Amino acid sequence: MALIDWIIVILFLLVLISMGFRFSSKNTNLEDYFRGGRSMPTWVVALAATGATISAGTVIGSPEMGFNSNLTYLMLTVSGCIAGPLVAWLVIPKLYKSKAITIYGYLEEMLGTTTRRAGSVVFLLGQLFSSGARLFIAAIAVYAMLFGVSGGAINFQFLVYSILLLGIIATVYTMAGGKKGLVYIDALQLLLIVGTALVAFVIIWASLGGMSVGDVVSSLIHGQIKQGGAWVEGNKLQLIDSSFRFDVPYNLIGALVGCTLFKFAQNTTDHFCIQSMLTCKSVGKAAKSMIWSQVLSIPITLVFLLMGSLLFVKYNATDPAAFARYQADARDIYPQFICTALPMGLRGLMLVGLLAAALSSFNSAINAMASSFVTDLYLPIRQSRGKDVGDEHAQVSSSRYMVVLIGLILTAFGVLTAFMQEKSGMNLIDFATGIMSFAYAGMIGVFMCALFTKRGNAASAIAALITGIAVVLVLQPYVCGPLTEALFGERMVLAWPWWCPLGGLLSFGVCCLGKRK
Repeated sequence: MALIDWIIVILFLLVLISMGFRFSSKNTNLEDYFRGGRSMPTWVVALAATGATISAGTVIGSPEMGFNSNLTYLMLTVSGCIAGPLVAWLVIPKLYKSKAITIYGYLEEMLGTTTRRAGSVVFLLGQLFSSGARLFIAAIAVYAMLFGVSGGAINFQFLVYSILLLGIIATVYTMAGGKKGLVYIDALQLLLIVGTALVAFVIIWASLGGMSVGDVVSSLIHGQIKQGGAWVEGNKLQLIDSSFRFDVPYNLIGALVGCTLFKFAQNTTDHFCIQSMLTCKSVGKAAKSMIWSQVLSIPITLVFLLMGSLLFVKYNATDPAAFARYQADARDIYPQFICTALPMGLRGLMLVGLLAAALSSFNSAINAMASSFVTDLYLPIRQSRGKDVGDEHAQVSSSRYMVVLIGLILTAFGVLTAFMQEKSGMNLIDFATGIMSFAYAGMIGVFMCALFTKRGNAASAIAALITGIAVVLVLQPYVCGPLTEALFGERMVLAWPWWCPLGGLLSFGVCCLGKRK
């Protein structure tokens, strides 16, 4: 990278940090610090929520998916447009009316204090892995900036350095600004993500060496896709997979049923996803923000998928060595293109877009986890033991310390998930989304019981949370495959979109076994 590129990147980071400290003085209590005082404009919240939905998993993982596979991954975002209105209609009004800082406070109103604490603990554990995975994926962009092109697969040691650097930077400005600052920062970052993505798309198309639209389409239709670690002939423009199978994630039935239920669970039980909506001025504005965030994610995801497809055509036609390198490991294909193929200055601007994606999801996760830890666990437990919790100023100060602590812990889990993904052999997106099911499966069962029935108590809720985790664990390919082979003589596995619905259904039944007091 040239000096001008570093100057642009450093200026961007300084702007984020200054915005965080600019909003620091506006946080007079926990309602301000964690929920923005419920005063945020709808359009800003919609952009911020879209940025959290897109995240580094989409910006860096989608080009990898487009290079390795086809366009069927887009069906996951389509399923969000089905689940989003359902959440806006059925769930947000009830959660919004709750006076609790986090959505787990609603569980206390319905099922008692123990359920609130258990739900918060499961959320925190789930976020350690899922947001750790987001951070690890985001750090691939920093890896490309700092260490340039590698001759083969990504160097794990240098990737760890990138994770540590990115985690520390995100923690600093998240600690300063609170949720109000983060909403504006995330909205700005989304605009940067979209703007630089469109520029990158045009540059990649121009680099194809004068190929006509027909030539590009033909190359993609008669292209190659990666299946089970091997490359086979396949249509890279395929959008809809109508096969009736449960071992592939993005076919029609998987998208319309499995992915929709997963998205419903995500936007109902994950405080990281729904926290921004609860900063709106009214429940109607919160519902609109939820729907718009899902709709906006479709064209953005499509652009990044197509960039990966075009890079497949480009390297296949012009650079056999690079093509072979990315056939082996395409996780950093988009960051490496920016670092190696663009002129200085423009390269710095494009890297700012990558960093915006890298930071947008991680900082929101830190704030959501801190809000849950402080308001669901730390302060209530201190009060129950008769210890002083201080005035509002002291509570905000202690919350900032918790943000720093959680940011550091999440950074450590970013390193752990990087190791897990490398050993799993899964692509970035499937790994990041699949790991979320461990928390969502039990949580959605408990929330559905609390929201729509008069059943359930603390004991049945805890049993339901454990059931959800256990079901998802059994459905892991390394468990389910050998188990079904031993029982039925045939190896059978379920794709990740089905883990959460099955676990959620069983956990709902378990939670309903309890009689509500």
